[in-house]
Amino acid sequence: MKKRSGIPGFVYVLGVFTIISVAGIGTALGIAMAETVNIMNQENFQEFAPALPTKILDINGILITEFSADEKRELVSLASLPRHLIFAVLAREDPDFYKHKGFSIRGIARAAYGLVTGQNLGGGSTITQQVAGTLYTDRSERKISRKVRELWWALQMERRYTKNEILEIYLNYMYMGPGVYGVEAASKYFFGHSAKDISLAEAAILVIQLSSPAKYNPLDNPNTAMDRQLSVLNRMVELGYTTKADADASFDEYWESYDYTRVSQAAYYNRDDKAPWFSEYVRRELDGMMYKTMDYYRDGYTVYTTLDLNFQDAAQRYMLEGITRANKEYRVSSGNRLVRAERMYIPIVDLLSIAFDVNILRGTSQERNQTRALNRYTKMVNPVIDLAALAFGLDGMKDISNAGFIELKASTEESVVEGALILIENETGYIKALIGGSKYDENNQLIRATQGHVMPGSSFKPLYYSAAIDSGKFTPSSMIYDVPVVFHNEDGTPYIPLNFRGEWKGQVLLYDALAQSMNVPSLKILDTIGFDTAIDRAALLLGISDPNIKRRTFPHLYPIGLGTISIAPIQMARAFAVFANEGREVVPMAIRYIENRNGTVIFDNEREIRLKQRQKGSAAQLISPQNAYVMTGLLKKTVEIGTLGGQGAKFVFLNDKGERFHIAAAGKTGTTQNWSDAWTVGFTPYYTTAIWFGFDKPGNSLGLTLTGATLAGPIWGSFMREVHRGLPAREFKRPESGVVDIRVCAKSGQLLTPACNQGDVVLTFLDKFRPTEYCSYHDARSEYRTHLAVDSLRGGISTFDDGEILSGLKMPALDISQLPSVQPRLPAANMNNIPEDEPQLDLSLPTLDDFELPSYNPLMD
Repeated sequence: MKKRSGIPGFVYVLGVFTIISVAGIGTALGIAMAETVNIMNQENFQEFAPALPTKILDINGILITEFSADEKRELVSLASLPRHLIFAVLAREDPDFYKHKGFSIRGIARAAYGLVTGQNLGGGSTITQQVAGTLYTDRSERKISRKVRELWWALQMERRYTKNEILEIYLNYMYMGPGVYGVEAASKYFFGHSAKDISLAEAAILVIQLSSPAKYNPLDNPNTAMDRQLSVLNRMVELGYTTKADADASFDEYWESYDYTRVSQAAYYNRDDKAPWFSEYVRRELDGMMYKTMDYYRDGYTVYTTLDLNFQDAAQRYMLEGITRANKEYRVSSGNRLVRAERMYIPIVDLLSIAFDVNILRGTSQERNQTRALNRYTKMVNPVIDLAALAFGLDGMKDISNAGFIELKASTEESVVEGALILIENETGYIKALIGGSKYDENNQLIRATQGHVMPGSSFKPLYYSAAIDSGKFTPSSMIYDVPVVFHNEDGTPYIPLNFRGEWKGQVLLYDALAQSMNVPSLKILDTIGFDTAIDRAALLLGISDPNIKRRTFPHLYPIGLGTISIAPIQMARAFAVFANEGREVVPMAIRYIENRNGTVIFDNEREIRLKQRQKGSAAQLISPQNAYVMTGLLKKTVEIGTLGGQGAKFVFLNDKGERFHIAAAGKTGTTQNWSDAWTVGFTPYYTTAIWFGFDKPGNSLGLTLTGATLAGPIWGSFMREVHRGLPAREFKRPESGVVDIRVCAKSGQLLTPACNQGDVVLTFLDKFRPTEYCSYHDARSEYRTHLAVDSLRGGISTFDDGEILSGLKMPALDISQLPSVQPRLPAANMNNIPEDEPQLDLSLPTLDDFELPSYNPLMD
């Protein structure tokens, strides 16, 4: 056989494949044309399947909402559009549009090559084929027969219409954003003006919507849109449609005036919706799954979701209660702080500024008055100006009112408490309830449960405690000292953590340190196991696999041990659900599968997720069942004796016989520094729920009374009680081996002795790291150990009279009369009127009985 010189084998095979494909398509077209008796005398591009709404159903088949076919579409003639918009479309979608006959061999070959090599080289469809596919076929159908029909109709359109007419159809009918069709409606939606007035940079933004409106929406993903916009402009320069100078100038002008405060909004806000936050999340998921193949405003799909409307109703009620209470208490507490500052400190500052001529201090009163005036304007005057501008068409006045609303929005983001909730079924990952904020509307669309990257505070601690348990360096009964400590970061900067209210507990056991959310013991654990070990485990549980995101999320600094990172509630729910799911991966899921208008399943999302999990094999077991069970035992202590102690009674129910039974529950609270965020993440054998309260922008404090334990905790307990009604009793599944329950001394964490008289506790340990030493804390330990050893030790024993030795030890006398007298500087008349929330002075002197002399511990600093 003669060797083909100079032609790589792969290229040769690809060429043969392309020729066969083209020949096959040609044959199919020939057969179709031969069988066509009478082609339509006049094709009408408006004659296609009637618009039907897409239905969103909950887990029980109950209708949540419909994405209706109320479209934003305005027809515009090709002749009225600027040339640079036409050129942008051609450069991006079909440079050979005016040369081919409806299809492009080069485009088909490029798409085939990309398919074979796994590269994203774009599709092979021309503009004519895209129009034909949109009007006459179902583009969600991924079959060769559909591509043949699309090509067939493209040839018919080329026969019946001119190139300009086809391009005009394309620019008026293609889907280009949330509920908008065609360049005219899209231009008004994105830029606020007609496509006739579109700039070069705006044209580039507009045409990239044709390929993926969800991915390249500049309101949702400005950075991604910017990159693709730049590539279109460069392509236009390359083809000679514009100059480099004009492209750069237009690009810079667009982004210099870009409004980053605006968010994307769909054209369906007046619809009936039983779960608007969840529906919007589903809409965005659909955009990501089915972009460019699915028009859910017209094509009549049915989306089967994981939501349980009964759970969602409960979530909406309890979150509304929590958000209302939080805002009320925040306004009262912040108002009291401002009043106290204005009455006591600002007059003093003003007096000092006048007395010493310090101008920088003198501005305090002026700034206060300016702030008051601005608040009054934005809340009272600006709405009137906006109404007048709309009523009389005063564009200049409208610009002023828009600026006022932007200022009001910024102020609101910093001063209004928001909240989020997400409930996940442990075994399936089903999202059965989701609340993204207070009220979903055009001005409040940030789905905080999935998009709100906020600090998790102490609710983050269990993620690296899990790594500590596996390391063997710590067990649930390890003794750690909760005392003031200075940690030094890698750059040498000191970090001094504080506990809530500045209290210190001395020696504590690990399980109690976690249940009571102590900071210093947690950072000692982090310091001992190392940043890399802690970060790897946290990232694994949170589902963060990208090295760049992991590096940005977890700096090697001690504050991360207290949850000073940016995480969404859905990620925290996912991580805790792994503990409840015996260490197996949990993938949150909102969409199960999708049917077209004919009842055919066109996308099975749950099947895809399960297939990927099976392909992972043992990698889907993120942590061992034993580690998950030990961590669950630790987090149960939070509900029993810790910061969620008041919620445990909510998991007691009555069966049909009136008998009480209990459903196991575990969790962790979190309150960030400055009390700006309040969390509770908790789970049962059935479900995991994450709840967050806080501000969209940092800067304000919820106050001492609004914490994870006092605000998020009660909402979590009440909500979880309601969703568990009617369920049978269940405990967390215990591994068949590898774990052991041991009763230990509550003081030392070691095995019990007869002298242990300060209580005991049953804890779950990894079997290989079970405690082996008897309690060395209590006074009788020496005698107890002597009795244990007496049978094994014979002869050569030296005996000392410890009583004689101790009687010879004398403590130095303390002459209290020689100490300086310290009196509090408080008026006698006011001694009984100290507010309860103010720190009070302890004037008593300590006695020797107040001091504990702990035994040596290697973890003590």
